[in-house]
Amino acid sequence: MKNTQNTPNIFDMIQRYDSISIIGMNKNVGKTTTLNHILREARGRISLGLTSIGRDGEELDIVTATEKPKIYIEKGTIIATAKRCLLNSDFTREILKTTGFNTPMGEIIICRALSDGYVDLGGPSVNSYMTLICDELKKFGSELVIVDGALSRKTFASPSITSATILSTGAAMERSMIRVIQETSHTVELLCLQNEEDRLVLNLAKEVLCRGRIGVIHRDNTIIMLDVLTALESAKEIVEVLDENVSYVVIKGVVSNKLLEDIMACTNKYKGVTFLVEDGTKLFLTRNTLYKFKKQGGNMKVLNKINVICVTSNPKSPYGYEFDNHKFLDGLRNNLNVPVFDVIGGE
Repeated sequence: MKNTQNTPNIFDMIQRYDSISIIGMNKNVGKTTTLNHILREARGRISLGLTSIGRDGEELDIVTATEKPKIYIEKGTIIATAKRCLLNSDFTREILKTTGFNTPMGEIIICRALSDGYVDLGGPSVNSYMTLICDELKKFGSELVIVDGALSRKTFASPSITSATILSTGAAMERSMIRVIQETSHTVELLCLQNEEDRLVLNLAKEVLCRGRIGVIHRDNTIIMLDVLTALESAKEIVEVLDENVSYVVIKGVVSNKLLEDIMACTNKYKGVTFLVEDGTKLFLTRNTLYKFKKQGGNMKVLNKINVICVTSNPKSPYGYEFDNHKFLDGLRNNLNVPVFDVIGGE
């Protein structure tokens, strides 16, 4: 899908939300550069809250021996970070609250920056904690909360935590520009999967999620719950209940390649049935498996659609190669239906 771009800039797009997460396709794809770009744009214009999912690595990238970019904040920013990370930071602060949430880097502490400076971010790695911390940052006056997402922890793009997401991609993923573009396009497709809009179905699906891991909804709106421990190994149980009366299979947790492949190998009764998952962060599917599932008549929808507002691109890799900047940008823009920004070159 051709994406014709006439969007002014990233900051104009994000300031309509109260919370955003920034997640990376890989290490060294420019996620921190994206965050610093937003912090510079927001300077003096909006009150920010800032936290992180876990702690995303070391000051020096061990693989490439290159210094990782630091996060520079302005006076007045509200920060939620682990105690040891706070001791690594060089801004003057006022402690607002100790949360009682413990991490390997110490307790998460909420503070206000009394000066500009560099911050070392390390937050919780539990979804429920993150939701509560975002709420606390808003209570202390943050008009926009930014969650710095750690490597491959895309579950924190979940709409239950932040209202919008920025995805960072770049040459550091691998040497093939075409494959980076394809993988980025596929990730955006998964995150932005179509949501179910039928209110009755949504209510029934929520009932399934409250009662267990997997349930089927029949055409007469009756529910049958499956006795499974996890969604990952439940293909046999799903296949056993599939018949012409089933309209939806509701799954709590991760949907993997193996689950869909096993179902497709055992029956064709999944055709015309809609598989409903919580949101796109729960889909761990390759392009081929999703394509095959849809092509053969399967349908996949989400309860909560993720709002990917834009993708940022980084044509440079710390591994000694880089992409042609314009070709990379054009390739992404031609394959994605969201705006794409080059935060390194400023396009």
